[in-house]
Amino acid sequence: QMQLVESGGGLVQAGASLKLSCAASGRIFGYNVGWFRQAPGKDREFVGAIRWSGGTPYYADSVKGRFIITRDDAKLTVYLQMNTMKPDDTAAYYCAARFGVGYGGAGKTPSEYDYWGQGTQVTVSS
Repeated sequence: QMQLVESGGGLVQAGASLKLSCAASGRIFGYNVGWFRQAPGKDREFVGAIRWSGGTPYYADSVKGRFIITRDDAKLTVYLQMNTMKPDDTAAYYCAARFGVGYGGAGKTPSEYDYWGQGTQVTVSS
């Protein structure tokens, strides 16, 4: 059973950068990893994802050009670099994983993932 732990959240001012980490309890090679966020009173929202095979990550339009997802399978960790942050980025951020080999889904919906972290809070002040 894979366990995921997010870290790196905090309070930043608008325009600042923050880097989140998603550390897995075991190997992540072969797993697609997604990032989601959820603001109070809102549904969980897709942020971006990276496939098990690497390649170009894909992002929600709201973060495209500002957020970058990378993975380091040797370190069992996936990262979310957030730049030029805005108050609308304020939310709890979650990483999620599913075995990706042979899976062709887009990975943009929460139901596609089997494992979730507990979340880390990100607050962007104006």
